Amino acid sequence: MGVAIRVIPCLDVKSTGRVVKGVNFKNLRDAGDPVELAYAYDRAGADEITFLDVEATKGGRATILDVVRRTAEQVFVPLTVGGGIRTVDDVRVLLEAGADKIEINSAAIARPEVITEIADQFGNQVVVLSLDARRVRDDVHTPSGFEVTTHAGTRSTGIDAVEWAYRGQELGAGEILLNSMDADGTEVGFDIEMTQAIRSAVNLPLIASGGAGRVEDFSAAVRAGADAVLAASVFHFGQLTIGQVKDHLRAEGFEVR
Repeated sequence: MGVAIRVIPCLDVKSTGRVVKGVNFKNLRDAGDPVELAYAYDRAGADEITFLDVEATKGGRATILDVVRRTAEQVFVPLTVGGGIRTVDDVRVLLEAGADKIEINSAAIARPEVITEIADQFGNQVVVLSLDARRVRDDVHTPSGFEVTTHAGTRSTGIDAVEWAYRGQELGAGEILLNSMDADGTEVGFDIEMTQAIRSAVNLPLIASGGAGRVEDFSAAVRAGADAVLAASVFHFGQLTIGQVKDHLRAEGFEVR
């Protein structure tokens, strides 16, 4: 493949400061303390850790800085933070708190030029464009059959996910995190068709997210074009370890970090 595949655990954090996980962002279960989990994943071989404040955008507030800061102090792998990021100043505060990269979603859809502003200020490598995408439904129609959603998947935009990924690349994003909102938390596998569609449109590093349940799901996502695979519940609740995923990927012939 030319690049080593990254395995990334994701910490979805509520305003209470606890990690939670549900199915399609509903029926959330407590999964533990983010600082303790980040520390454990760092020691278990995670290549990066993603921290998402899942209520920041919906609540109209900034990311929980104290939790970000304490998490950053415990890990030695790159830390990516998302949720409630709207401006260059928001990014600066998070980077000063210990984040290495930021994820932006709703604010970029509302004002796409913010991607360029952040990239110009801090470099493309800092900007991860998060696509919370799903298959179109009701009266929504897009060329690819996939649309972008915002506010943790609760709001339809009618924006074609593939076209938005390409535009994000042109605006200066350095990486794309593709979250399948249909598959999120279901453990039935990543959305392979969606991953392939986004891969065909961009040449940026692509992280597949949403639906991991078995080790075979991770290799399927890589074959579909993912450069990194992200999961939450299977790691949080002990179904799989990072080591098991990496061993499987190696056995399938992929280089891992």
